[in-house]
Amino acid sequence: MHRIEKDSLGQKQIPAGSLYGIHSVRAKENFPGNTQFPVEWYKAVGLTKLACYNTYRKFRDAATTKFGKNLPVKVISDEILNQLAASAAEVAEGTHFDQFIIPAVQGGAGTSINMNINEIITNSALLKTGHECGEYSSIDPLEDANIYQSTNDVIPTALTVAVMKLLNSLEEKINLVRHKVEELERNSREKLRPGYTQMQEAVPSSFGILFSTYNEALSRDWWRVSKCSERIKQVNLGGGAIGTGLSLPRFFIMEVVPELRNITGMPLAHSENLSDATSNCDKWVEIHATLKAHAVNLEKMSGDLRLLSSDITGEKTISIPERQIGSSIMPGKINPVIPEFVISSAHKIYSNDVLISSLSGQGTLELNPYLPVIGCAVIESINILISCNETLLDNLFSGLVINEDHGYKALIYSPSVATSLSPYIGYHKAAEIAKLMKEKKIDIFGANSLLKVIADTKLITILQPGNLLKLGFSLDDLIDF
Repeated sequence: MHRIEKDSLGQKQIPAGSLYGIHSVRAKENFPGNTQFPVEWYKAVGLTKLACYNTYRKFRDAATTKFGKNLPVKVISDEILNQLAASAAEVAEGTHFDQFIIPAVQGGAGTSINMNINEIITNSALLKTGHECGEYSSIDPLEDANIYQSTNDVIPTALTVAVMKLLNSLEEKINLVRHKVEELERNSREKLRPGYTQMQEAVPSSFGILFSTYNEALSRDWWRVSKCSERIKQVNLGGGAIGTGLSLPRFFIMEVVPELRNITGMPLAHSENLSDATSNCDKWVEIHATLKAHAVNLEKMSGDLRLLSSDITGEKTISIPERQIGSSIMPGKINPVIPEFVISSAHKIYSNDVLISSLSGQGTLELNPYLPVIGCAVIESINILISCNETLLDNLFSGLVINEDHGYKALIYSPSVATSLSPYIGYHKAAEIAKLMKEKKIDIFGANSLLKVIADTKLITILQPGNLLKLGFSLDDLIDF
Protein backbone atom coordinates (compact mmCIF):
# COMPACT_ATOMS: atom_id res chain seq x y z
CA MET A 1 0.00 0.00 0.00
CA HIS A 2 1.22 3.45 -0.88
CA ARG A 3 0.13 7.04 -0.59
CA ILE A 4 0.91 9.85 -3.03
CA GLU A 5 2.74 12.95 -1.78
CA LYS A 6 3.53 16.07 -3.80
CA ASP A 7 6.13 18.82 -3.64
CA SER A 8 7.25 21.54 -6.04
CA LEU A 9 9.26 18.99 -8.03
CA GLY A 10 6.41 16.55 -8.60
CA GLN A 11 5.00 13.58 -6.74
CA LYS A 12 6.19 10.32 -5.20
CA GLN A 13 4.71 7.09 -3.95
CA ILE A 14 5.33 6.74 -0.20
CA PRO A 15 4.71 3.57 1.85
CA ALA A 16 1.27 4.14 3.35
CA GLY A 17 2.13 3.74 7.02
CA SER A 18 5.52 5.43 7.01
CA LEU A 19 6.10 8.51 9.14
CA TYR A 20 8.63 9.84 6.65
CA GLY A 21 7.44 11.57 3.50
CA ILE A 22 8.42 12.85 0.07
CA HIS A 23 11.28 15.08 1.23
CA SER A 24 12.91 12.16 3.05
CA VAL A 25 12.46 9.80 0.12
CA ARG A 26 14.02 12.27 -2.30
CA ALA A 27 16.98 12.70 0.01
CA LYS A 28 17.41 8.95 0.41
CA GLU A 29 17.46 8.57 -3.37
CA ASN A 30 20.02 11.36 -3.67
CA PHE A 31 22.22 10.06 -0.82
CA PRO A 32 22.04 6.27 -1.17
CA GLY A 33 24.73 5.45 1.38
CA ASN A 34 24.04 3.59 4.62
CA THR A 35 26.26 5.59 6.98
CA GLN A 36 24.41 5.70 10.30
CA PHE A 37 23.17 9.07 11.48
CA PRO A 38 23.78 9.51 15.24
CA VAL A 39 20.70 8.84 17.36
CA GLU A 40 21.99 11.42 19.86
CA TRP A 41 21.64 14.18 17.26
CA TYR A 42 18.20 12.87 16.24
CA LYS A 43 17.03 13.06 19.87
CA ALA A 44 18.46 16.55 20.27
CA VAL A 45 16.49 17.76 17.25
CA GLY A 46 13.37 16.55 19.04
CA LEU A 47 14.28 18.60 22.10
CA THR A 48 15.04 21.64 19.97
CA LYS A 49 11.70 21.44 18.16
CA LEU A 50 9.90 20.96 21.45
CA ALA A 51 11.45 24.23 22.63
CA CYS A 52 10.27 25.87 19.41
CA TYR A 53 6.70 24.66 19.90
CA ASN A 54 6.64 25.79 23.52
CA THR A 55 8.00 29.19 22.52
CA TYR A 56 5.51 29.48 19.67
CA ARG A 57 2.70 28.82 22.16
CA LYS A 58 3.98 31.61 24.41
CA PHE A 59 4.21 33.97 21.44
CA ARG A 60 0.73 33.06 20.20
CA ASP A 61 -0.83 33.51 23.63
CA ALA A 62 0.97 36.82 24.27
CA ALA A 63 -0.04 38.11 20.84
CA THR A 64 -3.64 37.03 21.34
CA THR A 65 -3.77 38.78 24.71
CA LYS A 66 -2.49 41.99 23.16
CA PHE A 67 -4.19 41.99 19.75
CA GLY A 68 -7.14 39.64 20.07
CA LYS A 69 -7.83 36.48 18.09
CA ASN A 70 -7.55 37.99 14.61
CA LEU A 71 -3.79 37.76 14.37
CA PRO A 72 -2.07 38.48 11.04
CA VAL A 73 0.23 35.48 11.47
CA LYS A 74 -0.06 31.70 11.33
CA VAL A 75 -2.17 30.42 14.23
CA ILE A 76 -1.81 26.79 15.27
CA SER A 77 -4.57 25.48 17.52
CA ASP A 78 -3.86 23.93 20.91
CA GLU A 79 -5.11 20.58 19.61
CA ILE A 80 -2.49 20.49 16.87
CA LEU A 81 0.25 22.13 18.91
CA ASN A 82 -0.20 19.66 21.74
CA GLN A 83 0.26 16.75 19.36
CA LEU A 84 3.28 18.34 17.68
CA ALA A 85 4.85 18.82 21.10
CA ALA A 86 4.03 15.24 22.12
CA SER A 87 5.54 13.89 18.91
CA ALA A 88 8.67 16.05 19.34
CA ALA A 89 9.00 14.66 22.86
CA GLU A 90 8.84 11.15 21.40
CA VAL A 91 11.65 12.00 18.99
CA ALA A 92 13.63 13.33 21.96
CA GLU A 93 13.30 9.87 23.53
CA GLY A 94 14.53 8.18 20.36
CA THR A 95 11.10 6.93 19.32
CA HIS A 96 10.49 6.53 15.56
CA PHE A 97 14.22 6.45 14.83
CA ASP A 98 13.51 3.60 12.43
CA GLN A 99 11.59 6.16 10.35
CA PHE A 100 14.65 8.37 10.02
CA ILE A 101 16.07 7.24 6.69
CA ILE A 102 18.70 9.89 5.97
CA PRO A 103 22.35 8.72 6.02
CA ALA A 104 25.06 10.58 7.89
CA VAL A 105 26.94 11.51 4.70
CA GLN A 106 24.68 13.87 2.75
CA GLY A 107 24.46 17.21 1.01
CA GLY A 108 22.26 20.17 1.78
CA ALA A 109 23.53 21.53 5.11
CA GLY A 110 21.09 19.38 7.08
CA THR A 111 17.84 20.23 5.30
CA SER A 112 17.19 16.51 4.83
CA ILE A 113 17.67 15.92 8.56
CA ASN A 114 15.24 18.68 9.40
CA MET A 115 12.62 17.58 6.86
CA ASN A 116 12.77 13.90 7.79
CA ILE A 117 12.12 14.82 11.42
CA ASN A 118 9.45 17.37 10.42
CA GLU A 119 7.66 14.59 8.54
CA ILE A 120 8.03 12.14 11.43
CA ILE A 121 6.59 14.69 13.88
CA THR A 122 3.79 15.68 11.49
CA ASN A 123 2.64 12.17 10.65
CA SER A 124 2.90 11.07 14.26
CA ALA A 125 0.74 14.05 15.22
CA LEU A 126 -1.72 13.23 12.43
CA LEU A 127 -2.15 9.70 13.76
CA LYS A 128 -2.72 11.09 17.26
CA THR A 129 -5.54 13.29 15.97
CA GLY A 130 -7.30 10.50 14.07
CA HIS A 131 -5.93 11.28 10.61
CA GLU A 132 -3.92 9.19 8.18
CA CYS A 133 -0.25 9.75 7.43
CA GLY A 134 0.19 12.25 4.62
CA GLU A 135 -3.00 14.24 5.27
CA TYR A 136 -1.04 17.46 5.33
CA SER A 137 -4.08 19.66 4.88
CA SER A 138 -4.67 19.06 8.59
CA ILE A 139 -1.07 19.30 9.85
CA ASP A 140 1.71 20.34 7.50
CA PRO A 141 5.45 19.51 7.84
CA LEU A 142 6.49 23.01 6.72
CA GLU A 143 3.67 25.27 7.89
CA ASP A 144 3.19 23.61 11.29
CA ALA A 145 6.02 21.25 12.29
CA ASN A 146 8.62 23.75 11.08
CA ILE A 147 6.94 26.86 12.47
CA TYR A 148 9.45 29.74 12.87
CA GLN A 149 12.36 27.38 12.28
CA SER A 150 15.12 26.98 9.75
CA THR A 151 17.37 24.01 9.13
CA ASN A 152 20.25 26.43 9.58
CA ASP A 153 19.45 27.25 13.20
CA VAL A 154 17.66 24.09 14.41
CA ILE A 155 20.18 21.50 13.23
CA PRO A 156 23.40 23.16 14.52
CA THR A 157 21.70 24.03 17.81
CA ALA A 158 20.60 20.41 18.20
CA LEU A 159 24.16 19.32 17.48
CA THR A 160 25.36 21.50 20.35
CA VAL A 161 22.79 19.92 22.68
CA ALA A 162 23.79 16.39 21.63
CA VAL A 163 27.51 17.09 22.01
CA MET A 164 27.07 18.71 25.44
CA LYS A 165 25.28 15.61 26.71
CA LEU A 166 28.02 13.34 25.37
CA LEU A 167 30.77 15.54 26.79
CA ASN A 168 29.25 15.15 30.24
CA SER A 169 29.46 11.38 29.85
CA LEU A 170 33.03 11.50 28.52
CA GLU A 171 34.13 13.72 31.38
CA GLU A 172 32.74 11.20 33.86
CA LYS A 173 34.43 8.25 32.13
CA ILE A 174 37.82 9.99 32.03
CA ASN A 175 37.59 10.71 35.73
CA LEU A 176 36.81 7.08 36.55
CA VAL A 177 39.89 5.92 34.62
CA ARG A 178 41.96 8.65 36.25
CA HIS A 179 40.94 7.48 39.72
CA LYS A 180 41.97 3.91 38.88
CA VAL A 181 45.32 5.01 37.48
CA GLU A 182 45.86 7.19 40.54
CA GLU A 183 45.29 4.12 42.70
CA LEU A 184 47.90 2.19 40.71
CA GLU A 185 50.30 5.11 41.10
CA ARG A 186 49.74 5.30 44.84
CA ASN A 187 50.25 1.55 45.33
CA SER A 188 53.46 1.35 43.31
CA ARG A 189 55.37 4.50 44.19
CA GLU A 190 58.50 2.66 45.36
CA LYS A 191 58.25 -0.39 43.14
CA LEU A 192 61.42 -0.02 41.08
CA ARG A 193 61.86 -0.57 37.36
CA PRO A 194 64.27 0.66 34.69
CA GLY A 195 63.25 3.85 32.95
CA TYR A 196 63.62 3.94 29.17
CA THR A 197 64.48 6.58 26.61
CA GLN A 198 64.24 5.75 22.90
CA MET A 199 63.30 2.19 23.97
CA GLN A 200 66.70 1.76 25.62
CA GLU A 201 67.35 1.35 29.35
CA ALA A 202 68.22 4.78 30.71
CA VAL A 203 67.98 5.46 34.45
CA PRO A 204 66.22 3.96 37.48
CA SER A 205 62.54 4.71 37.82
CA SER A 206 59.43 3.18 39.39
CA PHE A 207 56.05 1.92 38.36
CA GLY A 208 54.57 4.72 40.45
CA ILE A 209 56.37 7.32 38.36
CA LEU A 210 55.16 5.63 35.17
CA PHE A 211 51.53 5.68 36.32
CA SER A 212 51.92 9.25 37.58
CA THR A 213 52.58 10.36 33.99
CA TYR A 214 49.30 8.73 32.93
CA ASN A 215 47.47 10.24 35.89
CA GLU A 216 48.69 13.75 35.05
CA ALA A 217 47.78 13.34 31.38
CA LEU A 218 44.29 12.11 32.27
CA SER A 219 43.89 15.00 34.70
CA ARG A 220 44.64 17.45 31.90
CA ASP A 221 42.22 15.60 29.63
CA TRP A 222 39.48 15.72 32.26
CA TRP A 223 40.02 19.46 32.81
CA ARG A 224 40.05 20.25 29.10
CA VAL A 225 36.91 18.20 28.36
CA SER A 226 35.15 19.86 31.31
CA LYS A 227 35.70 23.23 29.59
CA CYS A 228 34.40 22.17 26.17
CA SER A 229 30.74 22.93 26.85
CA GLU A 230 31.69 26.48 27.76
CA ARG A 231 33.42 26.82 24.39
CA ILE A 232 30.39 25.69 22.37
CA LYS A 233 27.47 26.98 24.47
CA GLN A 234 26.50 29.85 22.16
CA VAL A 235 23.84 28.76 19.66
CA ASN A 236 22.04 30.40 16.77
CA LEU A 237 18.49 29.16 17.40
CA GLY A 238 16.11 31.92 16.39
CA GLY A 239 18.51 33.24 13.80
CA GLY A 240 16.63 31.76 10.87
CA ALA A 241 18.34 31.06 7.58
CA ILE A 242 21.51 33.16 7.96
CA GLY A 243 21.27 34.58 11.47
CA THR A 244 19.32 37.75 10.65
CA GLY A 245 16.02 36.47 12.05
CA LEU A 246 14.22 37.29 8.82
CA SER A 247 10.51 36.24 8.90
CA LEU A 248 10.62 35.33 12.60
CA PRO A 249 8.86 37.16 15.46
CA ARG A 250 11.26 39.05 17.70
CA PHE A 251 9.49 37.52 20.70
CA PHE A 252 10.32 34.04 19.41
CA ILE A 253 13.94 34.94 18.68
CA MET A 254 14.52 36.21 22.21
CA GLU A 255 12.67 33.45 24.08
CA VAL A 256 13.47 30.22 22.25
CA VAL A 257 17.02 29.67 23.59
CA PRO A 258 16.00 30.22 27.24
CA GLU A 259 13.19 27.72 26.67
CA LEU A 260 15.64 25.15 25.25
CA ARG A 261 17.98 25.79 28.17
CA ASN A 262 15.15 25.06 30.60
CA ILE A 263 14.16 21.87 28.79
CA THR A 264 17.68 20.44 28.50
CA GLY A 265 19.34 21.79 31.65
CA MET A 266 22.32 22.58 29.44
CA PRO A 267 24.21 25.90 29.79
CA LEU A 268 23.12 27.17 26.40
CA ALA A 269 23.39 30.84 25.51
CA HIS A 270 22.03 32.99 22.70
CA SER A 271 24.90 33.95 20.44
CA GLU A 272 25.62 37.67 20.43
CA ASN A 273 26.18 37.41 16.68
CA LEU A 274 23.71 34.96 15.20
CA SER A 275 25.19 35.33 11.72
CA ASP A 276 28.61 34.31 13.04
CA ALA A 277 27.14 31.30 14.81
CA THR A 278 25.38 30.30 11.58
CA SER A 279 28.33 30.84 9.27
CA ASN A 280 31.34 29.53 11.19
CA CYS A 281 32.17 26.06 12.49
CA ASP A 282 35.45 26.79 14.27
CA LYS A 283 33.97 25.84 17.66
CA TRP A 284 33.85 22.24 16.45
CA VAL A 285 37.46 22.45 15.33
CA GLU A 286 38.42 23.82 18.74
CA ILE A 287 36.74 21.19 20.90
CA HIS A 288 37.77 18.35 18.61
CA ALA A 289 41.37 19.38 19.21
CA THR A 290 40.72 18.60 22.88
CA LEU A 291 39.27 15.23 21.92
CA LYS A 292 42.32 14.55 19.76
CA ALA A 293 44.65 15.42 22.66
CA HIS A 294 42.84 12.90 24.83
CA ALA A 295 43.14 10.29 22.09
CA VAL A 296 46.89 10.98 21.91
CA ASN A 297 47.24 10.36 25.66
CA LEU A 298 45.19 7.17 25.53
CA GLU A 299 47.27 5.91 22.61
CA LYS A 300 50.52 6.69 24.43
CA MET A 301 49.62 4.84 27.61
CA SER A 302 48.06 1.92 25.71
CA GLY A 303 51.16 1.61 23.55
CA ASP A 304 53.38 1.62 26.64
CA LEU A 305 51.39 -1.10 28.36
CA ARG A 306 51.23 -3.17 25.18
CA LEU A 307 55.01 -3.01 24.96
CA LEU A 308 55.73 -3.70 28.65
CA SER A 309 53.38 -6.69 28.65
CA SER A 310 54.67 -8.15 25.39
CA ASP A 311 56.66 -11.35 24.97
CA ILE A 312 59.39 -9.33 23.23
CA THR A 313 60.59 -7.99 26.59
CA GLY A 314 61.19 -11.46 28.00
CA GLU A 315 59.87 -11.78 31.54
CA LYS A 316 57.14 -9.18 31.76
CA THR A 317 57.25 -6.35 34.27
CA ILE A 318 53.54 -5.71 33.72
CA SER A 319 50.81 -8.22 32.95
CA ILE A 320 47.51 -7.10 31.45
CA PRO A 321 44.28 -9.11 31.61
CA GLU A 322 43.81 -11.91 29.11
CA ARG A 323 40.52 -10.97 27.49
CA GLN A 324 40.02 -13.38 24.57
CA ILE A 325 41.60 -16.12 22.49
CA GLY A 326 44.17 -14.59 20.15
CA SER A 327 44.34 -16.95 17.22
CA SER A 328 42.29 -19.41 15.21
CA ILE A 329 45.41 -21.45 14.41
CA MET A 330 47.90 -20.87 17.25
CA PRO A 331 46.71 -22.55 20.46
CA GLY A 332 47.20 -20.60 23.67
CA LYS A 333 47.97 -17.29 21.98
CA ILE A 334 46.51 -14.25 23.74
CA ASN A 335 46.71 -10.83 22.10
CA PRO A 336 46.71 -7.35 23.71
CA VAL A 337 43.33 -6.53 22.17
CA ILE A 338 42.43 -3.68 24.52
CA PRO A 339 45.53 -1.56 23.74
CA GLU A 340 45.08 -2.38 20.06
CA PHE A 341 41.44 -1.28 20.19
CA VAL A 342 42.42 2.01 21.83
CA ILE A 343 45.27 2.67 19.39
CA SER A 344 43.01 1.92 16.41
CA SER A 345 40.34 4.20 17.87
CA ALA A 346 42.82 7.03 18.39
CA HIS A 347 43.78 6.95 14.72
CA LYS A 348 40.12 7.06 13.73
CA ILE A 349 39.83 10.25 15.81
CA TYR A 350 42.92 11.71 14.12
CA SER A 351 41.28 11.15 10.74
CA ASN A 352 38.08 12.76 12.01
CA ASP A 353 40.12 15.75 13.09
CA VAL A 354 41.42 16.26 9.58
CA LEU A 355 37.89 15.92 8.19
CA ILE A 356 36.40 18.39 10.68
CA SER A 357 39.13 20.96 10.13
CA SER A 358 39.08 20.77 6.35
CA LEU A 359 35.28 20.84 6.00
CA SER A 360 34.93 23.64 8.55
CA GLY A 361 37.23 25.66 6.33
CA GLN A 362 34.98 24.85 3.36
CA GLY A 363 32.13 26.93 4.76
CA THR A 364 30.99 29.44 2.15
CA LEU A 365 29.77 32.96 2.96
CA GLU A 366 26.69 32.71 5.22
CA LEU A 367 26.58 28.93 5.79
CA ASN A 368 28.63 25.76 6.00
CA PRO A 369 26.87 23.11 3.90
CA TYR A 370 28.99 20.33 5.37
CA LEU A 371 27.70 20.58 8.95
CA PRO A 372 26.06 17.12 8.86
CA VAL A 373 29.36 15.35 8.21
CA ILE A 374 31.23 17.63 10.64
CA GLY A 375 28.69 16.98 13.38
CA CYS A 376 28.60 13.23 12.79
CA ALA A 377 32.40 13.11 13.05
CA VAL A 378 32.39 15.05 16.34
CA ILE A 379 29.76 12.76 17.83
CA GLU A 380 31.57 9.68 16.56
CA SER A 381 34.84 10.80 18.16
CA ILE A 382 33.21 11.42 21.54
CA ASN A 383 31.47 8.03 21.47
CA ILE A 384 34.74 6.34 20.51
CA LEU A 385 36.52 8.00 23.44
CA ILE A 386 33.74 7.00 25.83
CA SER A 387 34.15 3.40 24.65
CA CYS A 388 37.95 3.58 25.02
CA ASN A 389 37.72 4.82 28.59
CA GLU A 390 35.12 2.20 29.48
CA THR A 391 37.19 -0.71 28.20
CA LEU A 392 40.46 0.62 29.66
CA LEU A 393 38.83 0.79 33.07
CA ASP A 394 36.98 -2.52 32.92
CA ASN A 395 39.30 -4.67 30.83
CA LEU A 396 42.83 -3.35 31.35
CA PHE A 397 43.57 -1.17 34.37
CA SER A 398 41.24 -3.06 36.72
CA GLY A 399 43.08 -6.34 36.10
CA LEU A 400 46.60 -5.03 35.53
CA VAL A 401 49.32 -6.74 37.59
CA ILE A 402 52.70 -5.19 38.39
CA ASN A 403 55.45 -7.82 38.56
CA GLU A 404 57.41 -6.08 41.30
CA ASP A 405 60.15 -8.69 41.69
CA HIS A 406 60.97 -8.76 38.01
CA GLY A 407 60.90 -4.99 37.83
CA TYR A 408 63.52 -4.82 40.58
CA LYS A 409 65.58 -7.63 39.04
CA ALA A 410 65.47 -5.93 35.64
CA LEU A 411 66.75 -2.74 37.24
CA ILE A 412 69.70 -4.14 39.19
CA TYR A 413 70.81 -6.17 36.14
CA SER A 414 70.52 -3.12 33.92
CA PRO A 415 73.75 -1.14 33.32
CA SER A 416 71.56 1.94 33.45
CA VAL A 417 71.40 1.65 37.23
CA ALA A 418 75.06 2.69 37.37
CA THR A 419 73.94 6.24 36.54
CA SER A 420 72.81 6.55 40.15
CA LEU A 421 76.48 6.23 41.27
CA SER A 422 77.82 9.10 39.16
CA PRO A 423 77.48 11.81 41.86
CA TYR A 424 79.43 9.63 44.29
CA ILE A 425 82.16 8.00 42.19
CA GLY A 426 82.12 9.99 38.94
CA TYR A 427 81.11 9.14 35.40
CA HIS A 428 84.13 7.04 34.43
CA LYS A 429 84.06 4.67 37.40
CA ALA A 430 80.29 4.31 37.01
CA ALA A 431 80.91 3.47 33.34
CA GLU A 432 83.35 0.72 34.40
CA ILE A 433 80.66 -0.89 36.50
CA ALA A 434 78.10 -0.58 33.70
CA LYS A 435 80.50 -2.12 31.20
CA LEU A 436 81.30 -5.07 33.46
CA MET A 437 77.60 -5.66 34.14
CA LYS A 438 76.93 -5.82 30.41
CA GLU A 439 79.93 -8.06 29.61
CA LYS A 440 79.39 -10.60 32.39
CA LYS A 441 75.58 -10.24 32.56
CA ILE A 442 75.75 -9.70 36.31
CA ASP A 443 73.90 -7.32 38.57
CA ILE A 444 75.37 -4.11 40.00
CA PHE A 445 76.20 -5.72 43.32
CA GLY A 446 78.22 -8.46 41.61
CA ALA A 447 80.06 -5.94 39.43
CA ASN A 448 80.91 -3.76 42.43
CA SER A 449 82.18 -6.75 44.41
CA LEU A 450 84.63 -7.45 41.56
CA LEU A 451 85.72 -3.85 41.00
CA LYS A 452 85.40 -2.70 44.65
CA VAL A 453 84.55 0.85 43.56
CA ILE A 454 82.27 1.65 46.50
CA ALA A 455 81.54 0.07 49.84
CA ASP A 456 78.71 -2.47 49.68
CA THR A 457 76.84 -0.74 52.51
CA LYS A 458 76.95 2.58 50.67
CA LEU A 459 75.81 0.91 47.45
CA ILE A 460 72.84 -0.66 49.22
CA THR A 461 71.90 2.75 50.66
CA ILE A 462 72.17 4.51 47.31
CA LEU A 463 69.93 1.91 45.69
CA GLN A 464 67.13 2.27 48.20
CA PRO A 465 63.92 3.44 46.47
CA GLY A 466 63.81 6.59 48.58
CA ASN A 467 67.27 7.62 47.37
CA LEU A 468 66.88 6.52 43.76
CA LEU A 469 63.56 8.30 43.28
CA LYS A 470 64.08 11.57 45.12
CA LEU A 471 64.36 14.69 43.02
CA GLY A 472 68.09 15.31 42.55
CA PHE A 473 70.73 15.30 45.30
CA SER A 474 71.95 17.81 47.83
CA LEU A 475 75.53 18.47 48.89
CA ASP A 476 74.68 16.98 52.28
CA ASP A 477 73.97 13.68 50.53
CA LEU A 478 77.53 13.62 49.19
CA ILE A 479 79.13 14.75 52.46
CA ASP A 480 77.46 11.84 54.25
CA PHE A 481 79.42 9.52 52.01
